Amino acid sequence: MAGVVEQVLALLRQDKNTAARALVDAACAQGDGTALGLRALWRVEGRLMPRALPAARADMHAAANAGNIGAARMLAGFLATGVGGTRDWTGALALLQAWADRDPLAARQSALIATMAIDQSGDPLDLPPRHILVDQPHIQAIPALITPSECDLLADLSEGRQRPALIFHEGQGRFVADPIRSSDAAGFPIVSEWPAIHAINRRLAAVSGTTVEQGETLQILRYQPGQHYRPHLDAVPGLANQRALTLLVYLNEEYDGGETRFTRLGLTHRGRKGDGLLFANCLPDGRPDPMSEHAGLAVRSGTKRIASRWIRQRPSESTDGFGRHEAMT
Repeated sequence: MAGVVEQVLALLRQDKNTAARALVDAACAQGDGTALGLRALWRVEGRLMPRALPAARADMHAAANAGNIGAARMLAGFLATGVGGTRDWTGALALLQAWADRDPLAARQSALIATMAIDQSGDPLDLPPRHILVDQPHIQAIPALITPSECDLLADLSEGRQRPALIFHEGQGRFVADPIRSSDAAGFPIVSEWPAIHAINRRLAAVSGTTVEQGETLQILRYQPGQHYRPHLDAVPGLANQRALTLLVYLNEEYDGGETRFTRLGLTHRGRKGDGLLFANCLPDGRPDPMSEHAGLAVRSGTKRIASRWIRQRPSESTDGFGRHEAMT
């Protein structure tokens, strides 16, 4: 298939999209795993063909059966989350185990999930205690929300994906440089919300009293010396489905500076590895709460890594959740 991929790329560079699709479809008809995986991605992106998540999931299944490791990873995530079809947590775990001898990521996830206190659906059996730091806006510290091994997984999987922080500009329909944040960022959107990531997301939902479908893409932020996040609000004025909550998880401790500062409250907080920080962003009427303004102070030395999840007032109306434009980031 390597030759076919080269041909497809050459056709795309020449804007011969119809010919490129026909070439991939022909290879898929012959059961080629690489072509099936490529078409699955196109169907997730809506590139060269209509966006069709059930069809993408079917292509992932066929590609995985043909030995495509990337497709098997995506399929495990789709099974775990229910994107493109029925949610099948048991099937996702079985797929990880089936690939464990060929895929180090599958083996690592399988071993890590085996240590989690979760039920047969992947939901946590218990939750850590929470400590109220401020009543209004409501701010909670959550010690040991995730384990050191889970922190390491998030940090390791995000490292090669880190890019300068961007935001999606709805008006321009594209990503632009974040004007108030100088960190790097990496996310786990629908094609990479693998089972271990999804299990962590379900725990974040449970501890925040929300559903996993209310959460935006889990982001891993990396701050090098001098990098910071200026004072800001996470809630967006006029947003129909507001970012009601923010949940941060501190992934490491080997840095100086980098505290989370609630500028109008005079509260500075720094968690230990695995600790969570949950805070409300809105007033009772749904408007952004100015008292929730916060900043990530500049890191003086070392590298700070933190997981961040914005949680909406209600689930997305889209079947694949928030961040459709982030499908491939």
